[in-house]
Amino acid sequence: MHTLLFQILIPFILSAAVVTLVTIIAERYGTKVGGIIGTLPSTIVIAFVFIAFNRDVYFASRSVAVVPAEMGINVVFLFFLSILLYRSTYLAIVISLAVWVFLSALLFILGMENIFISLAIYTIALVSTFMILERVKHISSTGSVEIHYTPMKIVFRGFLAGAIVAIAVSLSNIGAAISGIFSVFPAIFLSTMLISIREHGPDFAGGIAKSMIFGTPSILSYVTAIYFLYPAYGLFFGTIYAFCISIITAVILLNFLVKMK
Repeated sequence: MHTLLFQILIPFILSAAVVTLVTIIAERYGTKVGGIIGTLPSTIVIAFVFIAFNRDVYFASRSVAVVPAEMGINVVFLFFLSILLYRSTYLAIVISLAVWVFLSALLFILGMENIFISLAIYTIALVSTFMILERVKHISSTGSVEIHYTPMKIVFRGFLAGAIVAIAVSLSNIGAAISGIFSVFPAIFLSTMLISIREHGPDFAGGIAKSMIFGTPSILSYVTAIYFLYPAYGLFFGTIYAFCISIITAVILLNFLVKMK
């Protein structure tokens, strides 16, 4: 019962609540603000807190090494999803998820343990995908839109994110690499894009995808910070300091993005 409570129920409930709140806030503003807000660390905070709690801060820190590279894969996931939406929503979802599974499996097989190589992979993915969307595809941002919420829609968002985080925490006993990979499954990205596509079409979804890609450094700054801060300051202060760093990063990104066309 103790294992079920700390490995499944609490991560599920907390992550579901956080993701639901974040996506609602994100949709009430334009795609620029929504994209940045949507990439604030939320489920990943819960995932690594419970990974560290169930194991220890050193295991959690080792798990982080693979996360920047996996975030790069998430960026590629968003990229494929956004450019294929104009052809077919179902095709876009299937292909983007297939790409995510393939690249994540490859990353797991390679056993990424060097955070600096992992950061390099992320940087290449971020710069290349954002520049293609911005300069080649000319994906533009849009303003705020009217949202009609239903209980089923809210439940779906919470259940999707909660289930993924609960699985990630449950898999924390398998190995550091797979814990890191599953902790950053694009649950927020996928649920936000699905709702955006259904409610507002591919133009709005493409705009928010580009903004979320641009906003991923806020998540990256968090995971990079806990890689160094968890062993130095422990779980409580390491999490607080890392989250503060992430907030500062998000504010800088938002100010820069707002100035762009």
